[in-house]
Amino acid sequence: MGSYERTATEHSEARGPGCCPLYHEAVELVGRRWTGAILRVLMDGPLRFSEIAQAVPELSDRLLSERMKELEGRGIVQRRVISGPPLKVEYELSRMGRELEPALGELQRWARRWLRRRQETAAV
Repeated sequence: MGSYERTATEHSEARGPGCCPLYHEAVELVGRRWTGAILRVLMDGPLRFSEIAQAVPELSDRLLSERMKELEGRGIVQRRVISGPPLKVEYELSRMGRELEPALGELQRWARRWLRRRQETAAV
């Protein structure tokens, strides 16, 4: 088989683990606009929609709703209805979502170390 005839799996393995399609999918999912902020807020525990919106004030209700549906659909966030009155809906990280905490914590530490320096340098 010539070098141009490799299978997709062989090609991916040859390029190394950093080019894995699943890695790319995970980065795209977590890196979507406002998703990281939503996940970070939910790390502190279950919250209602209005509490998430208050914690991330720049985020519109429409986009928050869209992101919550996406995260719930992917199994990262769980939606829990609490019977009332009044009826309440809370959102919390699922087991899958909680397993993101160490990775997002490392990303936050990295940002504080390296991005803060860039901001301080740019301000001078």
